[in-house]
Amino acid sequence: MKFGNLVKIGLSFALLLVLTACSSDDEVTKNKEKNEVNLAYVEWDTEIASTNVVGQVLEDLGYGVTLTPLDNGIMWEALAKGEVDGMVSAWLPQTHAPQVEKYKDRIVDLGENLAGAKIGLVVPSYMDVNSIEDLTDEAGKTITGIDPGANMTATTENAYKEYSNLEGWNVVTSSAGAMTAALTQAIAKNEEIIVTGWSPHWKFNAFDLKYLDDPKGIYGAEEYIGTFARKGLKEDNPGAYSVLKKFHWTPEDIESVMFDIMKGTDPKEAAKKWIKDNKDKVSEWTKDAK
Repeated sequence: MKFGNLVKIGLSFALLLVLTACSSDDEVTKNKEKNEVNLAYVEWDTEIASTNVVGQVLEDLGYGVTLTPLDNGIMWEALAKGEVDGMVSAWLPQTHAPQVEKYKDRIVDLGENLAGAKIGLVVPSYMDVNSIEDLTDEAGKTITGIDPGANMTATTENAYKEYSNLEGWNVVTSSAGAMTAALTQAIAKNEEIIVTGWSPHWKFNAFDLKYLDDPKGIYGAEEYIGTFARKGLKEDNPGAYSVLKKFHWTPEDIESVMFDIMKGTDPKEAAKKWIKDNKDKVSEWTKDAK
């Protein structure tokens, strides 16, 4: 065989090795991308608990999981743009109805993950009011709210349009954590306080609270919490999609996780504890994802 032919064969073989390596690297990259899951959530106690549990379940299956806290409006926009893979934080049929309507053609509804949710105005049971219509000048005509981007905040800020007795009232916005801190402090001093509240939530385990009746129905009836995914997740990552689709638990489940977090347990550790104690339930979520 001539030397020139040996050189050509050698170069061809080297090129083949390079192409094979590049192809292998591309495949590894694609597989890695398929094993990466980014879940968005709003920093409400319920969503911190649920997102950490789902994230830990996926992590236990071998996925690289990122949990991304976002403002409510930004969360929905990020999902619609495909910047995150999914979320388990949709309050329906009323609270997040505007976002679902806005992005319905760009997101995938995976259904309910928790039934029996509720939102409204909440007060300590020692306060002598039982309805929104009973409010006059309690708590300095102030309602302690959560983040400005929450639909519940917008509903509360516009409550005076339905309840004339709330004309001139003020809604203080901050965060869910600040709201529960204010509630805790007020109850310790036996003071009046009105907060925007929701259940399930650990505060109902910790304190004697009551919802104010809402005869005009501005906060809607009983709600559920739902799961949504970005378009294409089912095709790109069927295992993760299956877990999100099957994820379902009860108010008692989520409240136990929230209560542990409230007592100081790291959310990830609280999620691990719940998963360890509920293997049968988790196995139902993961049986088609392994």
